[in-house]
Amino acid sequence: MYNIKMYNIKSSKAEEFISDSEIKATMAYAHENRNNRELIKEILEKARSGKGISHREAAILLECEQPDLIEEMYDLARDIKKRFYGNRIVMFAPLYLSNHCINGCVYCPYHAKNKTIRRKKLTQEEIRDEVIALQDMGHKRLALEAGEHPLHNPIEYILESIKSIYSIKHKNGAIRRVNVNIAATTVENYRKLRDAGIGTYILFQETYNKENYEALHPSGPKKDYAYHTEAMDRAMQGGIDDVGIGVLFGLETYRYDFIGLLMHAEHLEATYGVGPHTISVPRLCMADDIDTADFKNCVPDEIFYRIVAIIRIAVPYTGMIISTRESAKSREKVLELGISQISGGSRTSVGGYVQEESEEENSAQFDLSDRRTLDEIVSWLLDLDHIPSFCTACYREGRTGDRFMSLLKNGQIANCCLPNALLTLKEYLKDYASPATREKGEAMIRRMLTTIPNEKARATATKYLDAIEEGKRDFRF
Repeated sequence: MYNIKMYNIKSSKAEEFISDSEIKATMAYAHENRNNRELIKEILEKARSGKGISHREAAILLECEQPDLIEEMYDLARDIKKRFYGNRIVMFAPLYLSNHCINGCVYCPYHAKNKTIRRKKLTQEEIRDEVIALQDMGHKRLALEAGEHPLHNPIEYILESIKSIYSIKHKNGAIRRVNVNIAATTVENYRKLRDAGIGTYILFQETYNKENYEALHPSGPKKDYAYHTEAMDRAMQGGIDDVGIGVLFGLETYRYDFIGLLMHAEHLEATYGVGPHTISVPRLCMADDIDTADFKNCVPDEIFYRIVAIIRIAVPYTGMIISTRESAKSREKVLELGISQISGGSRTSVGGYVQEESEEENSAQFDLSDRRTLDEIVSWLLDLDHIPSFCTACYREGRTGDRFMSLLKNGQIANCCLPNALLTLKEYLKDYASPATREKGEAMIRRMLTTIPNEKARATATKYLDAIEEGKRDFRF
């Protein structure tokens, strides 16, 4: 029925594992079956096993027009989220090293032709100041961000910055995991990032539509669609087995990029035996010289919520990230539907943690919607019955890639992640929390401690919690 050309899930070529004809055929098939109740119910029943569904099956759910079945999807997403991740929410913050960039991306204020944004690159001493400010908030996990510029931001600068970050200890603070979101690079450079001890390598595709991608990237190295799309393959080949993918919803029709995103996850799983460690779902938002009114594919809230829910159903083992691009209201909604990691107290300007910028000296990549402090975010999560987790244990214990996924799939992760979440929450409460947040958090720890499934793990967690109360730090399972 559908003329599908060049689709090969294990191909090394971007145009074959992200096949335009397969995406368009899937869109047509999903549209035809949008009211096929029997098929939709079969897909939902299959998804209850917690083993995921295909991009075609997910596309049908996205097109569904039946209110009762849509609500059933939401209920299933909530159930899968709780089953695999419990009520834990991992906390992180972005750290912008430099906004120098030679690309011409029309949706990003870092583009080379922008003369209004203030260009800045942190020195190693300035990085130290930023990291101390983040440590003094309570952060343990960072995501490094930098524009693409061979002179200002070479791989050597990124590697030196990672080394600096890991070396900084201030009071009880320490950054225990550095994730990296930098431009697509070579296998050799990915090996260097692995050897530097990074956690996850993150790179957003922006859009999977090749024609639109090339129009959105008129100049600079990033204009090479294949090189960018195949970056995760090179990262895997370079020994980085935790990778994070995502699209910028609003650049292309949400249907197209939703399908492409899931096809990319399927490609990684089929080719390397492990899918993406995380999937991010940013939406296009206002920035320095970027106006969302110039883009016709911006995604409304209700569609966005459904996208999050169906990604959770389709790839139940993968962490999902939401940033401070989204409002507190939107973040609260998607937390229950599938999100497992959020940023808090974020700044998207270069040097913004030490000194927040005025509008006149703006160096930020995008405008923040959720401007609450980390303590306010932690307090809010506790009110919603979530456990704010600052855990980095799996990475530090070598539980990455397929080793992490196997623990998650067989249900044993609860005996690691839940106690680790409670231990890192305890550290935060002792060292950084306001009195009101501390009271809520201590109550949460007492309650959740009794739910650790393994009796030995529960006893060990209790011992570690007592040691943290006495002043010791950095326990992990």
